[in-house]
Amino acid sequence: MAEVQDGYYDSSTDILRVEPIYESFLCPLNKQVMRDPVTIESGATFEREAILKWFKECDSSGRKLICPVTMKELSSTELNPSIALRNTIDEWMHRNEAAKLDVARKSLTSEGSEGDILQALDYIVEICQRSRSSRHLVRKVGLISFIADLLKNSSTKVRQKALESLRFVAKDDNDNKNDIAAGDNIRTIVKILNHGHAQEKEQAVSLLYELSEYKSLSEKIGSVPGAILILVGLSSSKVENLLIVDRAEKTLDNLESCEKNVRQMAENSRLQPLLRLLLEGSSDTQLSMAAHLGELVLSNDVKVLVAQTAGSTLVNIMKSGNREAREAALKALNQISSYDTSAKILIEAGILPPLIAELFTVGSNQLPMRLKEVSATILANVVASGASFETIPLDHNRQTLVSEEIVHNLLHLISNTGPGIECKLLQVFVGLTTSSTTVQSIVDAIKSSGATVSLIQFVEAPQREVRMASIKLLNNISPFMGQELADAFRGNFSQLSSLVRVIADNNGISEEQAAAAGLIADLPPQDSVLTRRLLQDGAFGTIIRKVMMVRQGEIRGGRFVNPFLEGLIRVVSRITFILDNDPDIVAVAQEYNLTVLFTDLLQMNGLDTVQIVSATALENLSRQSKILTRIVPAPNPGFCFSIFPCLGQKSVATGACRVHVGICSARESFCLLEGKAVEKLVACLDHNNEKVVEAALAALSTLLEDGVDIDQGVVVLCDAEGINPILDVLCENRTEALRQRAVWAVERILRMDEIAYEISENRNVGTALVEAFRHGDFRTRQIAEKALKHVDKLPNFSGIFSKMGAQ
Repeated sequence: MAEVQDGYYDSSTDILRVEPIYESFLCPLNKQVMRDPVTIESGATFEREAILKWFKECDSSGRKLICPVTMKELSSTELNPSIALRNTIDEWMHRNEAAKLDVARKSLTSEGSEGDILQALDYIVEICQRSRSSRHLVRKVGLISFIADLLKNSSTKVRQKALESLRFVAKDDNDNKNDIAAGDNIRTIVKILNHGHAQEKEQAVSLLYELSEYKSLSEKIGSVPGAILILVGLSSSKVENLLIVDRAEKTLDNLESCEKNVRQMAENSRLQPLLRLLLEGSSDTQLSMAAHLGELVLSNDVKVLVAQTAGSTLVNIMKSGNREAREAALKALNQISSYDTSAKILIEAGILPPLIAELFTVGSNQLPMRLKEVSATILANVVASGASFETIPLDHNRQTLVSEEIVHNLLHLISNTGPGIECKLLQVFVGLTTSSTTVQSIVDAIKSSGATVSLIQFVEAPQREVRMASIKLLNNISPFMGQELADAFRGNFSQLSSLVRVIADNNGISEEQAAAAGLIADLPPQDSVLTRRLLQDGAFGTIIRKVMMVRQGEIRGGRFVNPFLEGLIRVVSRITFILDNDPDIVAVAQEYNLTVLFTDLLQMNGLDTVQIVSATALENLSRQSKILTRIVPAPNPGFCFSIFPCLGQKSVATGACRVHVGICSARESFCLLEGKAVEKLVACLDHNNEKVVEAALAALSTLLEDGVDIDQGVVVLCDAEGINPILDVLCENRTEALRQRAVWAVERILRMDEIAYEISENRNVGTALVEAFRHGDFRTRQIAEKALKHVDKLPNFSGIFSKMGAQ
């Protein structure tokens, strides 16, 4: 296809029926068709730019100013536009362009070769760069639809050139842009943008940018499925070339003129346009943006960004907007507040006072219940962030969220609303009672309000979330209100039974189950009424089975398994606190073989609470052994033992327990020896946790109490290599409670002369006993004095003690 290149005439155009060029159309200086012809003093006509350049060269070189055609000297540089010639040239060019465009159209519509199509598109690009009227001509002859059809061509080169051609056709011509956007052309461009080669992408995004410059097309571009998502991805790409990234970014900037597009951008993590409209838009626009923000699913990072950028604006809308605006703001704040960091930012923005006001407002200005539920949800989210609520004033009286009156009002709301608000407000109290700095204030307010019974009733709620929030709250306050809760449960045993059913659920281990177990475990263990009710409900059998399933790995519960297991074991241990003078309870302990169970649990290293509870339970069980053992007459100890007691043990009946001097077993009489618990308790004396050591020592001390054979108890401790660990506990003096127990145990041990003799060599023990005698409480000093007297039988220690006592 022949064409005019840079204004030069190609003789091959005769074949294409293009008018020949006239000599007068060409500038004498640059030999190109003139666009802006001007006539000078000599009467010669030139292209304006070319003759100006000539004049400048003459001046700069010092030559005379002459006409480049006539070579005559000029007295003036005045330029006179040759309007007639320019019009003639324009008409000639338009006729040529029309003829060539006609040829191009035929090339595009016929079964031409790829080369013919590319040549036709090249000419269209060239002609569109000449003037706006040329681009208008392209539309007039109907070429736009033919070029657009080439976007679906199988040739990458053709598609790429078609995109480039359409970009030039669209330049500064809104009518052309409308034609290009007709049908599914934009969809095709977006498809190329997503799947095309790099150069195709460049042309596609550049064309979209050109189209987006026409605001009327913004909504149409944005309505193409995936268009905004793809553009957002390209604008933030680290792998695409800079031109693509830049054009994608600028296209998105243009598309922001349509609110629908802004909402789509927000849905695809481009929040800044929406936030800008939220901050700077009209009231209606702010309402629209806030409403949409509340519908989005935001990542945590984006929640923080929104809170930082628009948190104060949303809080202000919630405070002063009309009902519709408040609803939109509340829904947006609900979304943002669900992440701890962004919730804390909202607290700094002042969200708490208006939020509490929304909840407590009654009358014509109050929000409907569905929005009060949103307010309660936001409050629950904010409280869960862990901020210091005791220092944030809510009103002019400087009341805080943990002030008694505020807590009473919240408790009143819980009792007088539906399940949705009940659940969220219960979660508020869960958050406030999780914090060690606020839990006591909440406990005091609950006590003063008399709301304990009403809170407990929610453990029977049919809605699982309400029930779970209630159980978690009660679990949090149970360490502070164990007796009050026990009294309330005794008033309605069905609620206690509901907790047992929660624990019995076989669907893994949930947070609700862990909380239910912890709640029951915190009730006073000596409360025999509650324990008997648990027995009646079959709770202990269920719980022990659960413990065994967890130990054997049959139940997995992730992060809740340890608190669940600890709670279960504490509940089982309740049985051991009410054994005294109660054959029925003793029978239960025997039925479940609790001595063996708790002995086994002593080995759960890493779960200190389990070890403490197990050791304490073994202490309680062991105290019953001297009562439950079956006494049989002991045989004569023999002549040798009477003379040399250190050569043997006291004679006991065959098969009898040395300590309890009767027939014992782990199951029937809870004997620590028969249950193989002594060695395991001794191992616990080396624990880092003083509470574990104290519980283990207390259990071992039952072998040295009155009513058992203390000497044999000492022998048992010797056999288990437990004497030195007990002495170490005394010498370490880690806590006052441990010292008291250790002094008591050591005094009992020192009653055996052989042991006293051995210990007399240990100055650390003597010093520890002296310190206990000097600094302990009255009872400890008495016992330490006895222990020192035992050791004072030896001369070398007596001298040391008498000197120390004389000080």
